[in-house]
Amino acid sequence: MAPVADAAAVPSPAQAAAAAADAEGLRKAVQGWGTDERALIEILGRRTAAQRAEVRRAYAGLYRESLLDRLRSELSGDFRTAMVLWAMDPAERGARLANDALAAAKRAISDQHAWALVEVACASAPDHLVAVRRAYRSLFGCSLEEDAAACPALQDPLRKLLVSLVRSYRCEAEIVDEDVAGLEAAQLAEAIRRRKQPHGDEVIRIVSTRSKHQLRATFRRYEQEHGAGIDEDIAKHSSSHFAKIFRSAVWCLTSPEKHFAEAIRYSILGFGTDEGTLTRAIVSGAEIGMERIKEEYKARFKTTVTSDVVGDTSGYYKDFLLTLVGSED
Repeated sequence: MAPVADAAAVPSPAQAAAAAADAEGLRKAVQGWGTDERALIEILGRRTAAQRAEVRRAYAGLYRESLLDRLRSELSGDFRTAMVLWAMDPAERGARLANDALAAAKRAISDQHAWALVEVACASAPDHLVAVRRAYRSLFGCSLEEDAAACPALQDPLRKLLVSLVRSYRCEAEIVDEDVAGLEAAQLAEAIRRRKQPHGDEVIRIVSTRSKHQLRATFRRYEQEHGAGIDEDIAKHSSSHFAKIFRSAVWCLTSPEKHFAEAIRYSILGFGTDEGTLTRAIVSGAEIGMERIKEEYKARFKTTVTSDVVGDTSGYYKDFLLTLVGSED
């Protein structure tokens, strides 16, 4: 398959010089005997997505090799997984995470697999999902929605929800229709509170087609009229697998910090650590807004992301995750 190209951009001379300097630093870190993991963390862990794109281009131009391929060959284990995911173009990352989730879910769909699809579909801007779908087709030769629909472990209504979410394209305009918000808040309440079936076609239509601004207005009306947030009512009135994933979609669409805080916490609870979920949640969360995630985490769980990462990880993997998390009081 052809590699996924970075978005075209013309860097300023200062940006180009900074990217070249970073590329040289990365080259030194992976050349010779051993690898300077701390240098990799210090350079890549502190760069934005746009800066990392420039570094990838500069590295390829200077050394005639892919930075991602070099990282894959030099690193290992959970540290390699996290570093390569972070160094990727965000659209390619989303495509690969979605494909990995669908491949792993061929026999049984777990919360973690469904979460990955929901995060890709709902947690970022609509144009990001379009870029993910384009990357998916380039990388895997078929569409994301086709693969989701064909996944044998996915059954309706969850399949219908996930396919509708990954194929959606939402308007980004800030225009809100309060009459529609009131009507659809009532429809959601009917499904969730009275029928206790949050999986009807109207529910899926609302969450998969409305803009995030419109959904926020709808969810505000829901809380005003029923005295509880829609996420609270979903948890209260249904314990089904669908309801849990539906609540994650509600969070990712309007308050993604709630979902990512829960995903991080889930990954470290119980016996052993779910490194796949932890890595995905921190890498994806760092792109979306880690400060809000840390605030939500501390408020809900009375501890910090930092302390939990320190307690459940080690080595360069731990150091890299902590770099993405950033400082906490």
